[in-house]
Amino acid sequence: MQPRDLSDHSPYVPGRGVEEVARELGIDRSDLIKLSSNENPHGPSPAAIEAIREHAERVNVYPKSSHADLTDRIAEEWGVSPEQVWVSPGADGSIDYLSRAALEPDDRVLVPDPGFAYYAMSARYHHADVETYDLSIDDGFTQTAENVLSAYGGERIVYLTSPHNPSGSVIPLEAVETIADATAEETLVVVDEAYGEFADVDSAIPLVNDRDDVAVLRTFSKAYGLAGLRIGYSVVPEAWGEAYARVNTPFAASELACRAALAALEDPSHVEESVETARWAREYIDAELDADTFESAGNFVLARVGDGSAVAEAARERGVIIRDCTSFGLPGCVRISTGTREDTREAVKRLNEVLAELELEAEA
Repeated sequence: MQPRDLSDHSPYVPGRGVEEVARELGIDRSDLIKLSSNENPHGPSPAAIEAIREHAERVNVYPKSSHADLTDRIAEEWGVSPEQVWVSPGADGSIDYLSRAALEPDDRVLVPDPGFAYYAMSARYHHADVETYDLSIDDGFTQTAENVLSAYGGERIVYLTSPHNPSGSVIPLEAVETIADATAEETLVVVDEAYGEFADVDSAIPLVNDRDDVAVLRTFSKAYGLAGLRIGYSVVPEAWGEAYARVNTPFAASELACRAALAALEDPSHVEESVETARWAREYIDAELDADTFESAGNFVLARVGDGSAVAEAARERGVIIRDCTSFGLPGCVRISTGTREDTREAVKRLNEVLAELELEAEA
């Protein structure tokens, strides 16, 4: 007995964890600077930590009321109805929910290349086919409606990412509207705003109230610092609201995750600090790193370094964990998450040493 043929499924490749790298190098984890997974260097809000502690004794209870409370609070935040909010285990959970709600076997989805691998993974899990539209490194991964529509062929779902991972480019709200207007009535345009808090562009969520063909993904993993709790959500058209109960995994968002997210929403100063630090770090990396970088609106910077794998490995030996972007189809690049001011300065210093050493070796 074997599983079904999964040969078309490329596994998701996460950034290296501090614990595993510390074990490999035989050093203390405190000696490492991890800038590979776009995590919040400030951690979660103190209010979220307190909520976790306060509700820890209640994890014997299914998260019914906390789930409803979080749904209502998110709906209030965005001015939508609670039925339009699909709370999920991370934004990738919402990707699965939308796949379940939208896709029939042999439907097609359109995804960016490079881009988040889980768009295609979820589609294939639901027996759909995957088409791509290219974002070119030569023009800084600029996102336009024309580029997306030139590849569009009637797909059931079109994924847009703003800010885009791994480049950090954004797509203007006007372009989202243009794409939605130009695609078929049965096409759902999904805007992934996992890094939306860091960007100076308008969210696409207001469009959801005016149309039935746009949905938006959001998460508490990045700006809110709750990546380890796996909590996110989507905002969907009102007509899609009743589908949630039919596609949602029962109690998938945990009690502690829901309570922490509720508390985090009441601490905007923590998000403001996280966004301010990320913007400072982006500017610092762009100015001080001895490599070409791409303009980013996320909490990370993509750098062109020649051999991403070699640079990432050499950086690891120096105690800095960054993301080799070979898995994104960008073997000449690395992605550097924004850290605290102290960690960012130190990481850039070590990375510049690595780049200089590799350049000398190449010239020898």
